[in-house]
Amino acid sequence: MSDGRLFEEVAEDLEARDLRSGGRGEGACPFGSCDGSGFIIDQDTNTASDCGCRAARIAAAHTRSLAGRIPRRYQGVSFDRPPVSDMARTAPDQIRAVRRYVRTVDANLDDGKGLWIQGDVGTGKTTLAMLVSKAALEAGRSVAIYSLPRLLNLLRESMDTESGMLTFMDRLTAVDLLHIDDLGAENQTDWVLEQLYSIVNRRYEDQRSIVITTNIADRAQLCEQVTPRTVSRLTEMCQELPLFGHDRRTERFSPA
Repeated sequence: MSDGRLFEEVAEDLEARDLRSGGRGEGACPFGSCDGSGFIIDQDTNTASDCGCRAARIAAAHTRSLAGRIPRRYQGVSFDRPPVSDMARTAPDQIRAVRRYVRTVDANLDDGKGLWIQGDVGTGKTTLAMLVSKAALEAGRSVAIYSLPRLLNLLRESMDTESGMLTFMDRLTAVDLLHIDDLGAENQTDWVLEQLYSIVNRRYEDQRSIVITTNIADRAQLCEQVTPRTVSRLTEMCQELPLFGHDRRTERFSPA
């Protein structure tokens, strides 16, 4: 097993232990070498050295500070309930693709595979993306869920210090699944384009999964909005799922 894969497995184990302890950081050492602190104490010399689990503990702690909770509106989302059960009749291929991804979510996350759900407003893109994030969380994997405008605001807030921004970017890279909603909804500036590229590129290089939703289905328009180099990386990282149709949110307000 490579050192990188071992590190990831230790980090996942520590994260799962921490979740069971209520986020208090009380996970025991997976190697049985330290007391859970990440340091090995030599009583004879009164010195401490890093345990093999320390780097993984730091990575697990970083991911805990990200937004990894399913929003209240989507907490009950399921393949067996509306609107997803209704979508299975109107968009069967897309629902089957998401089912396949969820069924093997661990393998997909290990391989850095993601989903790119694109199409019209109100067709259920975010709902399908939440199914993926929910499955990843239930599998004990670390997930960060953001709308792109919110994510960019947090990046701006982290810019008070260079180390603050680098730390936040490191956390975005370390998380198993990064869920970005509303790609293309942001105001286009050189800073926004560079930050978006940095996020995607770092996850591309580390083979980390992304699930993305966007209302922009035309590739040329999306390239203009977020740059061709970002779109190129997303194309390689993600399976594209087009989702077109009428706005389901307005259905309940339509006259009978």
